[in-house]
Amino acid sequence: MATVDEHPSQPDIVAMLTDQTSACKPAREAIAAGGEVVVFDREVPQWMVAGIAATRLKRSLARGIQETIGLDETVEILARHRGEHLRTGIIDAADRSWSFILYFNATGTELLACSGVKRSPRTSTKNSIEP
Repeated sequence: MATVDEHPSQPDIVAMLTDQTSACKPAREAIAAGGEVVVFDREVPQWMVAGIAATRLKRSLARGIQETIGLDETVEILARHRGEHLRTGIIDAADRSWSFILYFNATGTELLACSGVKRSPRTSTKNSIEP
């Protein structure tokens, strides 16, 4: 079980979201509006999270349908941490309209980057039966 000293708490995360990327301010606002914050306990290799971020950026640019914020900056920042292990976290906006990905150093004491992805609105899949 993690102790408070091992992982940042929600108030610490708000303080950590300075200006690493352009997604930090909207992420702070999402937390203030009741967004859910989760920091994962597991360390992962930099190449894994950097690859996911780069692929997400490439797809969003190619398709132009999913709005992102700070993703290009995040890809650049993660590239500078080759060979390291990182921790990740997520902020889900209370209205579920945005999801922010947090990237921390291996100990979870330094926020390296933050990116945001606008979620697609869910459509109703109700089946209607006509009389």
